[in-house]
Formats: sequence, structure tokens, C-alpha cells
Amino acid sequence: MSKKVEDIFNFTETSDDCIKCGKCIPVCTIHQINPDETTSPRGFIDLLGAYKRGDLELDKNAKDIFESCFLCTNCVDVCPNSLATDMVIEEVRADIADKYGIAWFKKGFFFLLRHRKIMDFVMKFGFMFKTCALAQDEKDRGLFARFSLPMMKKGRLIPSMMKTSFLNSYPEEIPAPKQEKKNPRIAIFIGCLGNYNYGGIGSSLVEILKILNIDVFIPKEQLCCGAPAYFTGDVGSVEYMTKKNIEYFESFMDECDAMLIPEATCSAMVKHDWQVFFKNHNMPEWEARAKKVAKKIHMATAWLHDNTNLKEILETKGKKFDEVVTYHDPCHARKVQGIYEEPRNLLAPNYPMVEMSDPNRCCGFGGVTMQTEKFHFAQAAGKPKAAMIKETKAHYVSAECSACRVQISESMNNAEVETIFKNPLELIAEALKNE
Repeated sequence: MSKKVEDIFNFTETSDDCIKCGKCIPVCTIHQINPDETTSPRGFIDLLGAYKRGDLELDKNAKDIFESCFLCTNCVDVCPNSLATDMVIEEVRADIADKYGIAWFKKGFFFLLRHRKIMDFVMKFGFMFKTCALAQDEKDRGLFARFSLPMMKKGRLIPSMMKTSFLNSYPEEIPAPKQEKKNPRIAIFIGCLGNYNYGGIGSSLVEILKILNIDVFIPKEQLCCGAPAYFTGDVGSVEYMTKKNIEYFESFMDECDAMLIPEATCSAMVKHDWQVFFKNHNMPEWEARAKKVAKKIHMATAWLHDNTNLKEILETKGKKFDEVVTYHDPCHARKVQGIYEEPRNLLAPNYPMVEMSDPNRCCGFGGVTMQTEKFHFAQAAGKPKAAMIKETKAHYVSAECSACRVQISESMNNAEVETIFKNPLELIAEALKNE
């Protein structure tokens, strides 16, 4: 689906509304590691305004600049005019993709995200032959690449692989242990990394819901939320996955009290970015459908904190640990959804908590392009976060985001930090094991 810029987003209006106050500069992730005015939020906005007016050609230099944004939303968070810099950059990336195409390995990756059964086969095949190209990390944090490929460089720490995906490991319906007159019924949207790489996330959420006597529904036909393609500018893949998911969710959502997502990026995409995407691409019917679906979508820790007695159970019956936990705030949790107190409140009864110096600083994941062609930026952005974690001397660093897990684990490995990354649900489930 190809649209003219003027039909998608008014770049000039955003550019004109920028008062050049500079509040965005100190918090901008790319500017912190590449202090150039062009790669700053107000620089991006000025260039986008020039592009709209026809004063800037979308050449390879402009492409390089617009692909350097981490989309961390720090600038939006501090902007006095609440300018949606991240949204306009997401839209111009669609124009970049139209003009220059998308790299073959990204196309292949997005194709797999669109086709669950083929992805299942590829991941199972990868698990069987992973030792040919990958080596296991001693601390069980992931796998090391033995040689370079387009999406991973030699020596890089990448996520582990599961023999069987989460969606294929459980039945669709998991009734609560105690069948009462009307148990709550909760659906789980697992996210791709939780489905194929970090198996402890989904299994921990299932165990927690069992203890809370909640019926679990695992929708087997769910696709990727579309975030990797959205941040890359692959409009066709985003439209396909969002529409397929919405149609599927509508078939069962009325029978569920909520759908929990244990991933900040997936949750923000489904609750927020789906509506933005359809609005910017002039699909009001789908925007309305996305808005209706979003009413029952929640980040897992936020819903558990606000709608169950999990915190009380953890306080009275949960196991106490000596291992210190420090919490990292994913950009798509704290800044996009305002969620940061809930996971801390659920961890605090059972784990000593120590705050790092800036838990809200972006870890530097930045999306598929940042993790491939611009990985040097991701590495640079990850170093300060690894240093902060090391200063805490924490045994665990936790965040409800597997993209952060990938990035932070790699950054800690490079900095020789011994801390282990765990999703808060994994730590909570461990505390409940003696319940």
C-alpha cells in the first residue's frame, strides 16, 4: 500500500509547532551518542518540514539520518508541545521503504512474522542445528554467534532458542484449578520473543494465573503485533498483521475479561500504535475496530497489580530472596503507557530492590535496523545502561520487555557485567513456588 506524504502525515505542521527550545536534546538517545544537530529531535523535525515543502530530497543521506532515530519517545515525553516526533519518523520510513526498498533479510524476517506455521518450522529447524552456528553462553543468557550473518555479528549474544514454542507447548484452554461459578477468563498475547526464545515468560504467566484461580485462554492463531515492520516502514506487513489480529481477536474477545501482554513493545503497539497507523493511513473503520479491541488489552504486571490480590499473596505467602533486583523502565512501558510502579510493587515484597541511577534511560534496542545495519549505535547506547546496572551490584535486572532483554544482555556481556536479566513475571513466579 503506497500513499503520498501529504495524505499520511502533516510534517510541516509538526515542524512549524517546534519552538526549538532544546529540551529534547539532553534526553535524545541518538544525540547522546552522536551529538549532531541533524540527528536530534528538532533536527529530525526541521528536515521533515523541508522534505514536505520539497526543499529536501529523500536521498541516501536523508535516509541515513531518519533511520538513526531509536524511536525511544524521550523527546515526546519532555516536549512542551507534545510533538509526535516518533510518529512522523515512522511515517517517513514508509516513504524510505517505498523509494529504496527493504533489505532482503528484513523482508525474509517480516515474511516469517506474517506466517506463523512457517516460522514455527524455521525456529524448530534452527533449534536442531543451532550448535553449527551458535555456542551456548555459560550463564544461560543466550547464544553466541560463531560467525557473522546479516542480522548478527560474530561473538554477539543473541536470544536462546526453544525446542517448542510457547503457543505449541500449551493447550488453548487451561481451566483454573478450582472451578467456581464464574472464574475470570484471561487471554494471553505472548509476543514473538516470548513465543520462540524466552520460554520462561509465558510459562510464568500461566503459573501465576493458575495460582490466582483464573481460567487461561491461549489464542493459537495470533500473529506478530507488527512492531518490527512498523518501525522499519514495511506498511504492507503492518497492515496485514494488524488486520488479521484484529479480526481474530474480535472472534473471542467478548468471552474474555482481558488479554494480557507480558511485553512493553507489543502492548504499546496493540493498544496505541495500531490506532495511530490506521488513522495516518486513512482507514477509519479499522481505527475504530483497533480502539475497541484495545479496551481489553493490558500489560501483564499492570493488570495483575490493579485487578487481583497478587501483591497480597506475595506479601503473605511468597518466598523471600536475598538476590537484589534493579528495574529498567522500557520506553514503551513508562513513556508510552505510564507503567513503571506496578512491576516494582509486585517485586518488592520478595526481592531487595535497588534503583539504578537512571532506570528511564533507553537501553538502545531501537528496532530491526538499529540491531543490524546500525548496530554500532545500539552498542554505544547500551554501554551507559550496562554501567548503571553494574553500579547497583544487583543479581537480577528486570524489565517487562524482551527487546530490552536482547539489548541489555548483549550490553552487559560486552561490559563483563555478571547480572542476569529476568522478566518480572519470571521472578514473581519463582517467589510463588512455595505457595
